Amino acid sequence: MTVQLQALDRELDRLEGLWSDGLSETYRAYLDSVGQFAAETQPKLALAAALIEVGLRLQGLGGRAAPPTTLLMGDLCLARGSRLLADNAPLAVQVAFARAIESMSSAAASEQPTPTTRPLLATALGAGTPPGAQVR
Repeated sequence: MTVQLQALDRELDRLEGLWSDGLSETYRAYLDSVGQFAAETQPKLALAAALIEVGLRLQGLGGRAAPPTTLLMGDLCLARGSRLLADNAPLAVQVAFARAIESMSSAAASEQPTPTTRPLLATALGAGTPPGAQVR
């Protein structure tokens, strides 16, 4: 098993059920948005974005409140995703994620249509990165 896969396995310890419930597909979708980062950082940032997307979905942002256990799982996803961003993403990407989540939360709180999560987070992954640049 590669070091990258071992790191991902540690991140997914308590999220096993989510991996087969769509987290794996969401993770693979974000891999296309992290090519500008160093190879060892790409899977961590894709996982961070996937965890945040799934966490927002689990919390029922913009819809009915989720049951307490689902809310807690959503909180865990958001916390792990945020930690991965803090440890591996440039500040501009971290701020872009915060702004994306803020815009979705604001829309939900004001009962406006919530922006689609994946395009916002994929755009956030590209924040502060000049075209063709690779972040180290």
